[in-house]
Amino acid sequence: MRLSAVFALFATLTAQAFAAAPTPAPANPIRALLITGGCCHDYDFQAKALTEGVKQVGNVAWTVLNEGGKTTRAQIRLYDDPNWAKAYDVVVHNECFADTNDPVYIAKILAGHRAGTPAVVIHCAMHTYRALAEDSWREFLGVTSRKHDHQANYVVIPTAAGQAHPALRGFPAVWTTPMDELYIIEKLWPKAQALAVSKSEKDGKDHAAIWTNDYHGTRIFGTTFGHGNATWADPIFIRTVAQGLLWASGRSKSAP
Repeated sequence: MRLSAVFALFATLTAQAFAAAPTPAPANPIRALLITGGCCHDYDFQAKALTEGVKQVGNVAWTVLNEGGKTTRAQIRLYDDPNWAKAYDVVVHNECFADTNDPVYIAKILAGHRAGTPAVVIHCAMHTYRALAEDSWREFLGVTSRKHDHQANYVVIPTAAGQAHPALRGFPAVWTTPMDELYIIEKLWPKAQALAVSKSEKDGKDHAAIWTNDYHGTRIFGTTFGHGNATWADPIFIRTVAQGLLWASGRSKSAP
């Protein structure tokens, strides 16, 4: 299917999904920064799917930064500015640089979030900086993960906390993903809360697939799904990420 046809179908399905539970757009746009790039994924497609899909729930002014090429090791120049995050209401991390392991560089990233800028973390952001020996990035994410299961159609079930959370408004009682990877969660950090879980076909355990985290008072929303284009074209996935972005930035109508 041609890319234009995929996005036309995606737009139609997403509009239908959001129509069931519309969220009024805020008067002022949310200033969002999407940081993306690295190995293993179609980041151009994902960026367009996200920026177009979020329009269905909120008024978001996007800045998209795709740097670092397709490697597993990169350092983004943006973070050399100590005030890199101050211009944004929320930052979306959808990058994949597993072998970058410079703690000084990573501390620059985390300083922006410790100063109060919320984040949405998606899929390979959990394995980004995986080679880092210490846990500062994983504390920020709210989960520790170093591997994933094979691609499959995973069943995702909201937790009791997820059923009451604004990020999962309209989420079905059971959602089966398009072909995607389930990340194995070794640790859910103390200030993280699972909103939905999915069972590993290998170890038989439930793993957090959608969650929130309190990072030194800063809101973090995360999901480990988002490997392939089929997931990014799925209206349930996009709505969940969009509503998670609204919650993280403090724009949800009801935000616990």
